[in-house]
Amino acid sequence: MKNKKVFVTGAGGFIGSHLVEKLVESGADVTALVKYNSMNRWGCIDLFREDVRKKIKIISGDLMDVDFLRKNMKDMDVVFHLGALISIPYSYEAPRHYFENNVIGTLNVMEAAKGKGIKKVIHTSTSEVYGTPDKVPIKEDFLLKGQSPYSASKIGADKVAESFYYSFDLPVLILRPFNTYGPRQSARAIIPSIIAQALEGKQIVMGNPEPTRDFNFVYDTVDAFIRAAKSNVIGETINVGTGIETSILELTEMIKKIVNQDTKIVYDPNRYRPNKSEVMRLCADNSKAKKLLNWAPKHSLKEGLKITARWVNENPNFYKTNIYNI
Repeated sequence: MKNKKVFVTGAGGFIGSHLVEKLVESGADVTALVKYNSMNRWGCIDLFREDVRKKIKIISGDLMDVDFLRKNMKDMDVVFHLGALISIPYSYEAPRHYFENNVIGTLNVMEAAKGKGIKKVIHTSTSEVYGTPDKVPIKEDFLLKGQSPYSASKIGADKVAESFYYSFDLPVLILRPFNTYGPRQSARAIIPSIIAQALEGKQIVMGNPEPTRDFNFVYDTVDAFIRAAKSNVIGETINVGTGIETSILELTEMIKKIVNQDTKIVYDPNRYRPNKSEVMRLCADNSKAKKLLNWAPKHSLKEGLKITARWVNENPNFYKTNIYNI
């Protein structure tokens, strides 16, 4: 990636910020798009060391403005599109906002990239597009199910990206990460929420303990993005997951042991998804990633949780454990 000009949407987010760091480390010329706000806050990029921040061109804008995107994508080699609304509970409250941001935002990114000579556009999907599968592990050609407004909006976004590959020869590659976790992830996600509550030692308030997820450490997810950019692969959709499923209850017990806190678990019905909307099992078939990207996860769940727990413990003000963050 050395000296490659790259454009990252969603750069201030959890995965996006880790990707930006890795791109800077690899010598890429990075333009990082963060959502405009009048406070000049850059999300997780604000947590970077100053010497790293100085190597990034940070721009504030909005995915809704296609002219802004066209102007700033000019002369780019690679576009990483990670900008999206991602919280499933909040998608029940504001479904229109999700469709506008995720579907129209992706349309604008593809429109802005079209005809610019960009060598690759990497679009970020999600394992949630599969809904509850008939069997696991999940292959990329499985049926897609919109079991939440969030997943439906991401299915729409995936199909927009796919259509630009078929219709306009835009060199699109779709990566479909399963449940990524790690340092800097917000409390709306299950792992930092459980860790922060467990460290506090009072009680762990959570929703349904039965669903299983395929938890992938963020450094490994970012490695897949970098490999995807360096590869010659286009026109494909590729799962990024470990191939191991862990129930939320098993995860919670593992975290309690790691942080050495035998914290009481309390189940809150308000944190359960609507019955037909809950995705009960997610586990990736990652054989395509291994074959096409020569990618495989390097961190076990236990290793990743230890790194994450250490970061959460060192940044106690990052989380508000007394508030349910949807």
